[in-house]
Amino acid sequence: MNYIIKTEGLHCGHCDASVETELMKVAGVTDADADHETNTVEVTCSDEVDTALLAAAVEAAGDGFKALSITAA
Repeated sequence: MNYIIKTEGLHCGHCDASVETELMKVAGVTDADADHETNTVEVTCSDEVDTALLAAAVEAAGDGFKALSITAA
């Protein structure tokens, strides 16, 4: 299962890396690719994952980071 997360607050490569690191801690996430230029994160999961956990991981990555929407891709 894949998800696209629309984000707010990512400004650089370090921001991207922080979000990717937090998302990889969520059970079932096998890959995360954040892009501060488009304010999106593509997440690959081995199975369906609770989107609330994905949003929480984005917001835990840093002050000012927000998950605006999460859609299945």
